Amino acid sequence: MAGPTRGFTGSARHRRNSRLPPGQYDVGSAYPVLTAEVTPDVDLSEWKLTVDGLVAEATSWSWEEIRALPGSEFHGDIHCVTTWSKLDTSFGGVSVDTLLDAARPSAEATHVLVSSTTGYTTNLPLADLRGGQAWVVWTHEGQPLPREHGGPVRLLVPHLYFWKSAKWVSRMTLLDHDEPGFWEQNGYHDRGDPWKEQRYQGD
Repeated sequence: MAGPTRGFTGSARHRRNSRLPPGQYDVGSAYPVLTAEVTPDVDLSEWKLTVDGLVAEATSWSWEEIRALPGSEFHGDIHCVTTWSKLDTSFGGVSVDTLLDAARPSAEATHVLVSSTTGYTTNLPLADLRGGQAWVVWTHEGQPLPREHGGPVRLLVPHLYFWKSAKWVSRMTLLDHDEPGFWEQNGYHDRGDPWKEQRYQGD
């Protein structure tokens, strides 16, 4: 697949308030669908989420088990590297803190490689998944998360560009080094902070 193309924009609307990072536009009520792979049909009876790697105890949850964990919600804004932002949106699921606390990352763990059922991967510093900054979610605006937006379950890391919020998430592997994922190997930035416009390698 070809690497990223600079300059992709969806609308000419101007940046109107301080909630929009540089170069972003407010998509309003729309929720664009962008994906690098075919939308899978995930069988919930077989789905599981695993946290492994540099942890004290590799831990997995079935669909029923993860939904039985203490719930947590996000209310706020999301930002896509292709320049759209969606304000005042909400997702529900479980805090990634809850999952990491169960697996107990080792002191050597610094990064996480997140994998999807499709084989898609993305890398994140462990610090970006801690402290109430990230969720594994299965609802959007109070409704089941649609397949095209990562349903039944996706990662949500709203303070980073949205390609870091892997759709159809199935595994989080803790590492002692940074290991680039799919888009990072194809020219996207390793971290992806919207406020610093970390869209591409070198930004």
